[in-house]
Amino acid sequence: MEARDHELKKELAATLQARGELGAEYESVLIESFLEKVEQRLDTTLDRRVRRQLAEQQTAGVRGARPAQPESFGERYALGIASLILAVPLSAIGVANAGIEGLVVAWLGIVGVNAFQAARGGGLFRRRDERASSDWKD
Repeated sequence: MEARDHELKKELAATLQARGELGAEYESVLIESFLEKVEQRLDTTLDRRVRRQLAEQQTAGVRGARPAQPESFGERYALGIASLILAVPLSAIGVANAGIEGLVVAWLGIVGVNAFQAARGGGLFRRRDERASSDWKD
């Protein structure tokens, strides 16, 4: 990287020297030329980064990589614990406003949210490409 920075510094110095020799009438042409070189350098750097990131994603996809850090107890069961804590006031609000039907709706909501979270973490809602690379292949 430092060599490329040095090249840009040399290009800038050459552009400034040419501006001094040629005069102000060529200033816009010289600036445009220098900015094109900077833009090419940025494009090259960005292309390299994008290619590297795509290669890493493809490699991770082929390997079936999962997040590196395992979930802790709190992360896995936080929603369940929070829903049990909130179940009491939600039940009371449901019963106070709609009777037994309100209680049933509140608990169906609690169970539904927890079931969705458990199913999502358990792999029922994995992406198609992840399912294709699962252990269930023949």
